[in-house]
Amino acid sequence: MEERIQKILSRAGYGSRRACEELILAGRVRVNGRVAQIGEKADAQNDHISLDGKTIAAAEELVYIALHKPRNVLSTVEAPDPRPTVIDLVPVKTSVYPVGRLDFESEGLILLTNDGDLANRLLHPRYGHQKEYRVLVARHPDADQLEAFKHGVVLEDGYRTAPAEVRVESLFGKGAWLNVILREGRKRQIREVCTRLGLPVVRIIRVRIGSLHLGALKPREWRYLSPQEVQALKDPKSQKKGAASKRTGSRPGSRRPADKTTVSRKGSPVKPGSIRKGSSKPGTGKSSSGRPGSGKPGSVRPGSSKSGPSKSWSGRQRSKPAPSKHKKKAPSNNQ
Repeated sequence: MEERIQKILSRAGYGSRRACEELILAGRVRVNGRVAQIGEKADAQNDHISLDGKTIAAAEELVYIALHKPRNVLSTVEAPDPRPTVIDLVPVKTSVYPVGRLDFESEGLILLTNDGDLANRLLHPRYGHQKEYRVLVARHPDADQLEAFKHGVVLEDGYRTAPAEVRVESLFGKGAWLNVILREGRKRQIREVCTRLGLPVVRIIRVRIGSLHLGALKPREWRYLSPQEVQALKDPKSQKKGAASKRTGSRPGSRRPADKTTVSRKGSPVKPGSIRKGSSKPGTGKSSSGRPGSGKPGSVRPGSSKSGPSKSWSGRQRSKPAPSKHKKKAPSNNQ
């Protein structure tokens, strides 16, 4: 089946579609010996496609990895110097690349994948995926600074940032932790905005990308995403439907995916439960009915009967009064 060449390259792990378009425009891609053009299609199974003279291998299985990037690590595939990259922290055979970037000094959640379609969805502004950060600033922000951050700030190059959600999470000595949610991703945006507002940045931690959360991952730890997490990133509407069904009391599926395996810094698998502190054993404090505090199985609450219709007027259940010489009027519900 013929597909656009940038889509084939992206699926093979050479970056997002936009990045693959740049490879084509640079004349680095050839199809059956001739230089490829933007918009051209090819068949990955039958055509010979090469990049810089190297044949492109068949598309690999799609992989999705969440990594807690520590400080002083580059968010690139290759480094121009001896500094470590996020790829060095994830020893997998499949070729993956980071979706979006975090500054060298920043830390937190970063997604690694070879799915170019998903990368394009997460990076393109029209999809409006949120990115949430915890930001430690060296001073207590005042109301004017917070309002300016929320409504947008004109940067040094003349660009005005889009509106953002900003609130003070907690005070920290002379500084403060801020919670910042952005819908755009310009390079070093948070640092530049805070500098313009007179709020020196001490630390930045990304805790969420769209519906994907950093959770309990520690620096240098990583794990594979579950199918449910991948689907929620690809189709945010499906997550909203699932949340709505939970509110109505339905149970759309398992709440604990089996493949949420966390990998430790040494590369060995770690069970999700082992990285959570202070959690109790499953089932503690629950009765056989599955509801907390329901008492012993089969126990009956005072004033209730095991069988038969309830005599409470709140249930609007009516029963025939027993024969009597002096009939009493039924109490009214309209009081």
